[in-house]
Amino acid sequence: MSTNIVIEKGKLLLAEPFMADPYFKRAVVLMCEHQKHGSLGFILNKPTDLTIHDVMPEFPPFDVPLYYGGPVHIDRLHFMHNLGDLINDSLKISDGVYWGGDFKELQFLITNEMVTPQNVRFFVGHAGWSEGQLTEEMEEGSWIAADMHANYLFKADPANLWKMVMGNKGAAFEILAELPDESLLN
Repeated sequence: MSTNIVIEKGKLLLAEPFMADPYFKRAVVLMCEHQKHGSLGFILNKPTDLTIHDVMPEFPPFDVPLYYGGPVHIDRLHFMHNLGDLINDSLKISDGVYWGGDFKELQFLITNEMVTPQNVRFFVGHAGWSEGQLTEEMEEGSWIAADMHANYLFKADPANLWKMVMGNKGAAFEILAELPDESLLN
């Protein structure tokens, strides 16, 4: 496997088609940090049965599900949005995709109907890798890097996201995208 694989903020990681790990099976992970000391991202295609009001009853009326961001710190809430500078302290991850920022400002914008569910997604937990771990997993072939597009986060159907992103890579990846999920064959 090539050792010059580029992992960086704003890229997607697609779980290889036969990854059996229940946390990451057919996962699409948006990388938000990749530094010498470790990496952090959010699984984009794993909605939960919970809503924002299940974990924060005082949150303004806003009908959105919570997404499972990953197995690390599942007691923490994160949000991604496409509001850019409307929310102070947001971190730009890629074109049209921002992470976090002033939570009170977000609540104000929601209360005043300046934000719709298509502008924001909430996550419990995140995916994390210690120093060198993600590079090692990439070299083993556990992950396939892909380019991010804001529509993957805000407009695509999460149930079909892995297949869509894999297929959009073209050529041999289109074949991988069509491989059946082994769990469906049992």
